[in-house]
Amino acid sequence: MSNTYGMAIPGGHSGASHRAPARYLVVIDSEGSKVARLFSAQREAMGEFDAGTDDVVRLTRGLTPLHGATGREWDKPLAGHSEAERKAAAVYTLEL
Repeated sequence: MSNTYGMAIPGGHSGASHRAPARYLVVIDSEGSKVARLFSAQREAMGEFDAGTDDVVRLTRGLTPLHGATGREWDKPLAGHSEAERKAAAVYTLEL
């Protein structure tokens, strides 16, 4: 007799590798509100959320941002943002 009380035992975890961690956090204006956008080391979009959350505070604690995301490396990742929005953006390099 088993001790599972009629519930199935969950299967094992797959051996697939996880997604790479986020390397950059860009806080940028988007249509009048601030958003936080996460990017991989290759600057691929990984997520977006409201920049007014506590998550931004926790992620950036102790980090100094670069002001402006105007370099060529940001042209494609931030293509939907105006030049003014990109100039005013704060770019944080997250610790891995």
